[in-house]
Amino acid sequence: MKYDYLVVGSGLYGAVFAREMTDAGKKVLVIDKRPNIAGNIYTEDIEGIHVHKYGAHIFHTNNKTVWDYVNRFAVFNRFTNSPVANYKGELFSLPFNMYTFNRMWGVVTPQEAEAKIEEQKKAAGITNPRNLEEQAISLVGTDIYEKLIKGYTEKQWGRPCTELPAFIIKRLPVRLTFDNNYFNALYQGIPIGGYTQMVANMLDGIEVRLGIDYLENKEKLDKLADKVIYTGPIDAYFGYKLGPLQYRSVRFETEVLDMPNFQGNAAVNYTDRETPWTRIIEHKWFEFGKDAQGNDLPKTVISREYSSEWKPGDEPYYPVNDAQNGALYQEYKKLGDAEKNVVFGGRLGEYKYYDMDAVIASALERAGEQR
Repeated sequence: MKYDYLVVGSGLYGAVFAREMTDAGKKVLVIDKRPNIAGNIYTEDIEGIHVHKYGAHIFHTNNKTVWDYVNRFAVFNRFTNSPVANYKGELFSLPFNMYTFNRMWGVVTPQEAEAKIEEQKKAAGITNPRNLEEQAISLVGTDIYEKLIKGYTEKQWGRPCTELPAFIIKRLPVRLTFDNNYFNALYQGIPIGGYTQMVANMLDGIEVRLGIDYLENKEKLDKLADKVIYTGPIDAYFGYKLGPLQYRSVRFETEVLDMPNFQGNAAVNYTDRETPWTRIIEHKWFEFGKDAQGNDLPKTVISREYSSEWKPGDEPYYPVNDAQNGALYQEYKKLGDAEKNVVFGGRLGEYKYYDMDAVIASALERAGEQR
């Protein structure tokens, strides 16, 4: 049987592309090496709670086209991301806002907070930030950087903040208001029923084969379709022949607790360097601690997240977007562009840190080009 498209990976990029081409009358086969669909947004049911198995995913976007698109496949709740920072037992509001500034310095007005930040920025002598540390201090001052950014970021990236590029933290929300919404997004929420169900709805009526490793069976699988949409790591596709790109990986320790409430919030970041995990996710609060019938859940599920340097066999999560890796990716991209019947897409295929809405927009754009 001949397919028009072989889609490698059933995450968001692959599922959206498969849906669009199927609706355009094309014959599509989706494969995934995992035993489940949905890639890193996979959610599994534990004690009636939709557990984000590969880390917390909160959908947020200002793109109405993308928002309308995902609402074809799921109803979203009104969840607002309001994480908390825990620094050695002191709790602070994230994003950095007036609650944070009041807790840190005792200031009450926006003018006082602004003056404090400016005073600390001047004392640090920063005019043109050259790295993440200088960028952070210029945004929020030395105290907040030292307590709430430095330790967390160095755990997350495994590198000193002075060696990380400034742009990583430029999108950090800083507000001289009491707004606790982390994202500057008009549309936000979690799909009711979980992300796995949303992706299953996207793939409705499309042939999906799970537990198939594309790279191990490449020659045979390539013969099945006219074109391949590849969403795996681009360096792995080429056998790492130019050397491996660097990624950060994440390890999760998930446990079921016989209590209704562990931390009272979906996400608590541990910002000191000594605590080995970066954050704890309490999954039930993404859906307000209720089951599908609206009943209170008697147990809770938490996941501790540990960041680490990626090595073969680990799951790659975040591209390390520094100059060295950027240059290596460009060389791999040249090889990719020369593959006439292969499209490289998504976070790993394009070696790019993508939010979910940007992944969907990219897949819709690429599907439009294929029609």
